[in-house]
Amino acid sequence: MKGVQFLVAFVLLALASKLVSALDPSPLQDFCVAINDTKDGVFVNGKFCKDPKLATAEDFFLPGLNIPGNTSNQVGSMVTPANVQQIPGLNTLGISLVRIDYAPYGGLNPPHTHPRATEILVVVEGTLSVGFVTSNTDNRLFTKVLYPGDVFVFPEGMIHFQFNIGSTNAVAFAALSSQNPGVITIANAVFGSDPAINPDVLAKAFQLDQNIVKQLQSRFWWDNN
Repeated sequence: MKGVQFLVAFVLLALASKLVSALDPSPLQDFCVAINDTKDGVFVNGKFCKDPKLATAEDFFLPGLNIPGNTSNQVGSMVTPANVQQIPGLNTLGISLVRIDYAPYGGLNPPHTHPRATEILVVVEGTLSVGFVTSNTDNRLFTKVLYPGDVFVFPEGMIHFQFNIGSTNAVAFAALSSQNPGVITIANAVFGSDPAINPDVLAKAFQLDQNIVKQLQSRFWWDNN
């Protein structure tokens, strides 16, 4: 009986360790300010760390998220990030932030996924239709119309979107559970990959004529390169 209990405890510990390893590692010190110069650094969790004695307040600071992003583009939105690339002090802390601006009448943050983070979004201005789709085989859509002050969560790895259905500009802020959540915009990744995916593959996957696939590829490849 004791052997069975030990085996169960071991399996649970192994599963817990696997779940923990899927997330950003917990910091082993107060902070680890990222640096690009490796001369005086120690490599930890994707970035070299500055000597803590050399860290300053500027390493943990980013101005400008009050400034609207330029939404004059094909999708009518702009994402302004505040992650480890902009704030070196976020390194190893497992959190980041974005501001998202949406143009009136259809500004779209197109379907995308964050491979390393759950996202929690709050609307501060305008009206957004948001949603995410669950994994196969259900592919269930969870969607909601959000108004200022409303909050919505997009689970890690789920394809999600935000769409401005109002006649005015919209603004949202989102926190993500990774210092570097990554983003894969579905249309850009599928039709704008470099090198291009074989059109036969996409024609069969999307049940489209191959000429339409090639047209989409030429458009998205041009946008991405």
